[in-house]
Amino acid sequence: MSIEAEALLQEAKESIEAAQNYRSELQQRLHGLSQARKQVRGSSSQAREGLKRHFSELQTAVTRLLTERLSVLLSEVDVIEQDSVRPLDDCQKLIEHGVNTADELLREGSYPLWSGEKEDLLGCFTKKALQIHLDSLPEVPVLVDVPCVSAQLDDSLLYAVRDRVSRHGSVSSHPPVQIEELQERPGSVLVRWCKVRTHTHTLQVNKGTSYEDTYIGPEQEFLVLHLDPHTDHLFRVCARGEGRTEWSPWSVPQTGYTTLAPHEWCPGSEGYILSSRRNIAMRSDSSPSKAGVLYSNAPTYFCGQTLTFKISATGQVDKRDSIGVCRDQAVCISTNGAVFVNGKEMTNQLPSITLGSAVTFDMEVVNLLPISNNNNLSDGGNFKLRVTIGSGNREVVFDWLLDQGWTVLVF
Repeated sequence: MSIEAEALLQEAKESIEAAQNYRSELQQRLHGLSQARKQVRGSSSQAREGLKRHFSELQTAVTRLLTERLSVLLSEVDVIEQDSVRPLDDCQKLIEHGVNTADELLREGSYPLWSGEKEDLLGCFTKKALQIHLDSLPEVPVLVDVPCVSAQLDDSLLYAVRDRVSRHGSVSSHPPVQIEELQERPGSVLVRWCKVRTHTHTLQVNKGTSYEDTYIGPEQEFLVLHLDPHTDHLFRVCARGEGRTEWSPWSVPQTGYTTLAPHEWCPGSEGYILSSRRNIAMRSDSSPSKAGVLYSNAPTYFCGQTLTFKISATGQVDKRDSIGVCRDQAVCISTNGAVFVNGKEMTNQLPSITLGSAVTFDMEVVNLLPISNNNNLSDGGNFKLRVTIGSGNREVVFDWLLDQGWTVLVF
């Protein structure tokens, strides 16, 4: 085959490979478009159902409130009517009784008057008429003194309701708060979200079947702990303004995971008791003299991370007590705040370690000879680390020279 033919064949192979890559990229974009369309359709459907449900519940609640208020007002009308009609009924009975008495008296007086009966019958009639007190009449209240029931209805309620209803609820194309960054940490993920003018945020994580609250507070980031490595987890966040009771819509869920194994203490170390997750260690009081150095189970620390030790309980202090990172040599801080580098005490000193203290180690690679791209200290190369140890409100910074083949452990 000639050189030109070989060149054409190579060019054809490269074109086929480029076309395959191009098709693959386009298919990925089609999948992305499908996911985007699914999100728009799905979120729109959920928004519709939420609006319908909310306004239906609101309509039912308002109808119930209006019905209850109408019932109260009608009851007040009934009470006023009953209390007002009762004395009128009593007065009517009294007058009707007087009318009946007058009718009876008229019947009794008509016969002796027109028949010319004896004088004794006329006397009896006259005496009876005097006993009835024909000149005494019951008092009937004038209309101005009688209740005239009316209802006062303020039309301003309708205007106020119309104004509030016209401003009630809103529809937005994007949630007000979104997750901006997911950073893997050993056995955890650092979640950061955008800053908005709110007072409180709620971060939830879905580890399998449902979302659970993992943080509620004012911060814009949170380290979600106790995550299984190489397992996808869903994260979402919402916000609430100061003085408000309702929460914003949830952000678009983001998938995050960690490939880094969690920091664990080495099990089986004499003189120490470990928690179930092996991230908490307590020196046994029964044999404090037998407690040697407690190392991490594996070299899980990588440069660029912050390694934090928290002191949650204290007991009898030993002058040898210290926290640090090491292999053949070490950098550490003792309980009195002294900092040691390869066994030599530094001039600078940090605050003493007490109950509630947090000690942090940050390391940055300063190359002397090339090493791997992932800053894994076990991949070889001669280099030094810029170490920052923080405790309380102070910190010390120094360079730590490491030989080839070093692996950093925690103790």
